[in-house]
Amino acid sequence: MRKFDNFCSSLENLKDIYDYSEPYTNVILIGLVALYEICFEQSWKAIKEILEKQGFAEGSTGSPRQVLKTAFQAGMIHDEQLWLNALVTRDNVAHAYNKNIAFDIVQQTKDSYYEMFCQLRKEIEEKWLN
Repeated sequence: MRKFDNFCSSLENLKDIYDYSEPYTNVILIGLVALYEICFEQSWKAIKEILEKQGFAEGSTGSPRQVLKTAFQAGMIHDEQLWLNALVTRDNVAHAYNKNIAFDIVQQTKDSYYEMFCQLRKEIEEKWLN
């Protein structure tokens, strides 16, 4: 599955976020935010593709929120609120010019989102790929 492969590649890149610590230069900070954004985008698109192939019509709306809610109902993701928080964080990427917002995105990724993505990959590999 192409979109799942893209997600796995972006997750592999995202682990580089742990190679950097404060103080971040502007370029590093924005680059780390971009790694998060790319991984989030690839994750929900992979979820959508898998849900569609499994016959979940609700997942084909194109809305990330609806795709995540459907994935939770289907048992693909296990912490709906964390994923919805990650969606809000993705929406905040547009404001990453603000160092406080950018720093918050990086911290949330290190603290919660990277592991969330790893759990998704494991879940898909173990239960959703035919």
